[in-house]
Amino acid sequence: MPSRAARLLQLLERLRAHRQPVPGAALAAELGISLRTLYRDVSTLREQGARIDGDPGVGYLLRPGFTLPPLMFSEDELEALILGTRWVANHAADPELAQAAHGVMNRIGNVLPPALRLAVETSGLFVPPPHDCYRPAPAPWLPTLRRAIRDEHVLQLDYRDEAGHVTQRRIWPFAMAFFDQARLIAAWCELRQAVLATSFK
Repeated sequence: MPSRAARLLQLLERLRAHRQPVPGAALAAELGISLRTLYRDVSTLREQGARIDGDPGVGYLLRPGFTLPPLMFSEDELEALILGTRWVANHAADPELAQAAHGVMNRIGNVLPPALRLAVETSGLFVPPPHDCYRPAPAPWLPTLRRAIRDEHVLQLDYRDEAGHVTQRRIWPFAMAFFDQARLIAAWCELRQAVLATSFK
């Protein structure tokens, strides 16, 4: 059964989907709740500022002007965010991304309703740190690569091939994949006039 906060969000979404008054019985059936629970939830939303017209005998209509509170998530969405940010914090080897991951969770926690904030703070979902043999070394150059991809900037670097030969390359990176022990970069190489896929360890 969804939490009360998640149920209120579902009710708002149902009301926003209708342009005509919706009977309370129909809303209760859609949400799988009793009419008594629906009436309480409508009252709660009104107290929070939702302009819901109607009554039990007529139906309910959400008037324009009320927007959903920022960062309202279902419990499944929150768990996906928790796992994702915890993986980045432990496995990305990118110091700026790790710091950003912690910042994301703090910001989400600060704006969530109390019930969902508690779900974040007490979540039993964890991403253990990688084993020493798989732990990626800190890579202070990763932010530079990410920014080059984001801003479509060229990078100049020394490239060592499998034979150990080193050449200077100008590359236009456009993608990066995060593996356990390496980061794979896809870029357009000006020297080769071709796509270069290479790992950075």
